[in-house]
Amino acid sequence: METPHIIAWLIGYGFIGITCLAAIEKFVPLFPSYVLLMLLGMTIPDTYNLIAIIAATTLGSTAGACCWFAIGRTLGGERVAIKVKRYGKFIFLSTRLYDRLTNAYRRNHFWVTLVGQTIPTARVYLALPAGILKLDFLPFSAATLLGSLLWNAPFLFLGYLLRTSRYDPYEAGFWAAVCLLGLETVIVAVATIYRRRPPRQIRLADTIVKNDMTMKQSREPNRQSIPIQGPSTS
Repeated sequence: METPHIIAWLIGYGFIGITCLAAIEKFVPLFPSYVLLMLLGMTIPDTYNLIAIIAATTLGSTAGACCWFAIGRTLGGERVAIKVKRYGKFIFLSTRLYDRLTNAYRRNHFWVTLVGQTIPTARVYLALPAGILKLDFLPFSAATLLGSLLWNAPFLFLGYLLRTSRYDPYEAGFWAAVCLLGLETVIVAVATIYRRRPPRQIRLADTIVKNDMTMKQSREPNRQSIPIQGPSTS
C-alpha cells in the first residue's frame, strides 16, 4: 500500500486514525510534517472538526515523542549511540545531529523540549536523548504537548483557510508548501553559515589582540634614518 493510501486509510478512522497518523509521523518522516498538517487541514469541513483534529494531532505527536523517550531510557546512551551511527542515516538522524540534540539539554530542560517541538527534524528525535538522560517524565510530556500544539495548530489552520478561500485549494496548497519548503531551506542555510563562524569568544579575543597591536605600534617613536655627517673640513 502506497503512502497516500495509508494516510487516507488512517484519516478514514476519524479521531483515532488521525492520532495514530501523527504518532507514526514521529517515526517515519517521509516528508515535512508541516506539509502533512497543511494538507490535512484542507480536508477539515468546519471549525468543530478543526479543533478536534488539532487535539488529535497534538496527542499523537506527544505519544510518538513519549515512545522515543521510552526507547532512549530503555536502551541507554551507549547502545543508542551505536544504533545511530549504524542506522541513523536511514531515518535522517546523523551522529552530528544526535550529539547536538543531546548537548541542548545542558540548558533548561523544559524550554529546550518545548522549543524543540517547533524545529523541523529536531522535533522528531529530541525525545531520544531526553530519555537517555532520564529527564522527569511529567515536565517533559507537558512541554512536548504544548510544543506540539504550537507547531500543529498554525499549519492545520492554514490548510483550513486555504480550503475555504476563493482560490483553488490544491493549487494554493501546492504553492504554500513550496513557500514553506523554501523558507525552511533558507533557515537551514543561514543556521549552517552561522554555526561555521568561529565562536564569539574567539572573535572577541582576535579583536582585542589586533587592537592591542595597533596601540603598541602607534606608541612606538617614528624611527627615521638620520644622515651621519662627517667632520667638517675647512
